[in-house]
Amino acid sequence: MSKLEENVNEILGIETEKTEVQVSDFEQPNSLEVVKTTPVPRTIEEKKHDIDHDYDYSRDSYYKLIDKGNEAIQGILDIAKEGQHPRAYEVAGQLITSVGQTVDKLQDLQKKLKDLKELPNKTTASIKNALFVGSTAELQKMLNRKSEDEVIESEAVNTEKDKPGNK
Repeated sequence: MSKLEENVNEILGIETEKTEVQVSDFEQPNSLEVVKTTPVPRTIEEKKHDIDHDYDYSRDSYYKLIDKGNEAIQGILDIAKEGQHPRAYEVAGQLITSVGQTVDKLQDLQKKLKDLKELPNKTTASIKNALFVGSTAELQKMLNRKSEDEVIESEAVNTEKDKPGNK
């Protein structure tokens, strides 16, 4: 026990017994038991549901923002017409720009949903920037194995041109 704990216990009038714990006090299991658990099933459908739910929520939010923005534009235009103050027209212009950007975001949301739903079906098998990790001897063995299995086109074309009779 630390000195702080001892002082607090002394102030509060708590008596503590000093007991030392021996390593032999803890029993070790004789054998390990294997606990079998069932695997957690994949839930791909939940992700689709989440995507659709998020899309619907975002779409509703954008519609509400656009409606509120249109109401605000109408109100500020009424104020600008009555007061003929340039600042009121500036604010109206900013509100119109803001609502226009929200409409663009709504359209981008449609595109993003389409991309999310088409992503699993859209795969390309092209390999870019392949990297071989190994020694040069392993690389030569691999290349020799490949040349025995199939003829490389560039070598076949070069052998025709390099013959002495073709010049």
